[in-house]
Amino acid sequence: MKASVIFSTYNSEEWLEKVIWGYSVQTTKDFEIIIADDGSKEATKNLIEKYQKLVDFPIIHVWQEDNGFQKSQILNKAILASTTDYLIFSDGDCIPRKDFVETHLQYREKGRFLSGGYFILPMNISKLINQNDVIEQNCFSVDWLLKNGLKKSFKNNKLTSKGFKAKFLNFLTPTKPSWNGHNASGWKKDLVKINGFNQEMQYGGQDRELGERLENTGIRGKQIRYSAICVHLDHARGYVTPETWAKNNAIRKNTRDKKVVWTEKGIDSN
Repeated sequence: MKASVIFSTYNSEEWLEKVIWGYSVQTTKDFEIIIADDGSKEATKNLIEKYQKLVDFPIIHVWQEDNGFQKSQILNKAILASTTDYLIFSDGDCIPRKDFVETHLQYREKGRFLSGGYFILPMNISKLINQNDVIEQNCFSVDWLLKNGLKKSFKNNKLTSKGFKAKFLNFLTPTKPSWNGHNASGWKKDLVKINGFNQEMQYGGQDRELGERLENTGIRGKQIRYSAICVHLDHARGYVTPETWAKNNAIRKNTRDKKVVWTEKGIDSN
């Protein structure tokens, strides 16, 4: 296999199933999925076991006990469980377009990490999407989305851009290529070299901080936000607190100011 796709989940079976449908129709099957489960209950385990028997690629379930929002820790455990040298990261609420894995493999490059984006869907459309809509790729069709209540926006170009147009918009966008937890990829050896995600960080910028440490080692980001596409299903964020943001922002500032490369509490803590 050429890649390991890693994404996190937590007691969200409805969204997780839609995401698995997305990976079941990828244009390449040369990958494994590692579901980084931050303490979900039995229903998630049962759903994963069901699809382990149905799909034609490996699904590895990495679980830890529920101890609050510990995404960084479970992602590090998933890195350890991966069996390939190239890792693609997304989320358990992001449905990948059918060329998602192939695009990451196509653009991968030694000494770089890839920075993709996402297209945010409102709750009504998130709930509406069924298995056929994923298989037929309706959820990536602007016409279908507009028909079901999506508002017109320049951002809709994310869904319609391919080939030269996508490459041009990747070049044109003022958004800096950063490590985005919903859509990013890199070489396993580069992530191991910086000790993975900082487990002192809960929700709020822990993905960006990893990318900033990669940059500090000379591993630069490469923009593919208009090429590698996933749609983000809506959900509440009850785990967000001002205290966590303040703590994480202070860690990120220290990483940038002091050119930090290695996190003391990372992969090797597991």
